Parts: sequence; C-alpha cells; structure tokens
Amino acid sequence: MDMIAENGLEKLTMAALGREVGMSSGHLLYYFHSKDELLLRTLEWSEGRLGAERGRLLARAAPARERLDAYVDLYVPDGHRDPHWTLWLEVWNRSQNADEDARERQAAIEGAWHRDLVALLAEGISHGDFRPVDPDRFAARLRALLDGFSIHVAIGLRGTDREQILGHVREFLDESLARSDT
Repeated sequence: MDMIAENGLEKLTMAALGREVGMSSGHLLYYFHSKDELLLRTLEWSEGRLGAERGRLLARAAPARERLDAYVDLYVPDGHRDPHWTLWLEVWNRSQNADEDARERQAAIEGAWHRDLVALLAEGISHGDFRPVDPDRFAARLRALLDGFSIHVAIGLRGTDREQILGHVREFLDESLARSDT
C-alpha cells in the first residue's frame, strides 16, 4: 500500500516490490503466484482494516444518521489517487478475466459493506430515524451512487472533490430518508 500511495500502480512491478521488501520477484511469485493475486490479497488486507474501523464506527452509541454519515465518510476516497481506491479500481479492472475464486473473494468484500449498510438502515427505520424504505434496495442504490462519486474523486475528475461529493451524498440522504413528520 505504501508503494501504491507513493508511486501509483503503474510503477508497482514485482521486481520493484521485491527490491522494496528485500526479496526477489520470483520469491514473491512463489507466494502469490501472480500480480493479480498479490493485488487481491493486498485489497483483502486493506479491506480487513477498513472493516474493523467500519465496525467500530457503526457500533458507537450514536444516532443512526450520524453513523450513516460516518459510513459514507469512510467509503469515499480521501482524494485523488487514494491508495485504497487506486487498488480497488485496478482489481475491478482485472476482474474481467478473474477466476471464480477471485470473483467470490471480491464479492465477499462488497458483501460486507452492503450487509453493514443494510443493518444500519434497518435499525434507523425501526427506531423511526429514517422513513420506511426497503433497506436492501436502498443500500444497493446508495452504494452505486457512492461508487460512482468515489471513482470521480479517486481519478481526480475536475469539479468532484471529496467535500463536494460528501455534500451531494448528505443532500441525497436528507431528501431520501427524512421522515415526512419531522
């Protein structure tokens, strides 16, 4: 992740990584079998860390909307060339030719984000914090919105900085989840 953050993926070669960690590219390939596997395992490691942070944020004793904002804040990239999102984009791109095992592992990562969001929405609805919506359908749509905006931030598309995107998402959530009696 440090090399991705510093140089981007275009300069991440097995030889360069081997030099960085003090082993040969052949040794790396012995453990990871391919660059695709190395990238996916790095993503799984990064997602494990994010998942733990997401769990802490969502378990806080705070209103559902505050925790939803924290979920969104964690989801959206920090900015252009965010290393986690740079890695995600590369893994998504490579997934077109990935084997079934790799696809299942990517689906597991996506599924964890989705399940946490569905549970948070359901809790907010049951406590009267959000208007009644289908939590699964709303989560799928919200994550698609977040993915689209996040890609814009990660690639540095002009006019789509992180703060603008967070503002758009907050506005969307206000309009979509606000109870009509409040």
